[in-house]
Amino acid sequence: MTPHIEAKKDDIADIVLMPGDPLRAKFIAENFLENVKQVNGVRNMLMFTGEYKGKRISVCGSGMGVPSIGIYSYELYKFYDVDTIIRVGSAGAYSSDLKVYDVVLATESYSDSTAFPKLVLNEDTHVTYSSNSINDKLRAAANSLDIKLHEARIHSSDVFYSARPLDETIKVTQAKCVEMESTGLFTNAKATGKNAACILSISDHLITGELTSAQQRQTTFSDMINIALESVL
Repeated sequence: MTPHIEAKKDDIADIVLMPGDPLRAKFIAENFLENVKQVNGVRNMLMFTGEYKGKRISVCGSGMGVPSIGIYSYELYKFYDVDTIIRVGSAGAYSSDLKVYDVVLATESYSDSTAFPKLVLNEDTHVTYSSNSINDKLRAAANSLDIKLHEARIHSSDVFYSARPLDETIKVTQAKCVEMESTGLFTNAKATGKNAACILSISDHLITGELTSAQQRQTTFSDMINIALESVL
């Protein structure tokens, strides 16, 4: 047990799917896994372990932002012997190449701040990277499911409500979409010698203004979930 996770060590599988929303973790567990057991409820950060086609998998919420995923991913890697975390999240599109519900594989993440990599790795960098080996498995899974998988640098933003103009943000980050957690996950994976990847469903478009509802984000991103699950078999 840790200050934030009440699960016993063997309650967590060595492969974790990690949505930000704990209710999305509940939805994934109840609709995609068998023999499901809830293993954490501390602070309502719901975590579940079950089986997908006989493969033991945990689904764990991370909360919003680098500080939150930074805590949960580190504790899972360090104290629960988790080997691989695949973030399955939502993102806002910066590019006309992307449409709502498209699935994006993050090849790298740009953060506005260098604080997290500096404090965890002593690396003064804005850019962190996902694990190539896990990305290859996600690519293969998407191909087998005949689902188009966009690949891109993503923006891991520290601020949801920013005063910086969008065109300036896009120029600075050179990213095609934005979320708020991947920098924390990728940094912790490197710090602990583990694996991390991030696939995202486009939930809204910052150029066109197209939106999805909170309920849609929680329950309809099935392409992303199927890719993640098939990749671990």
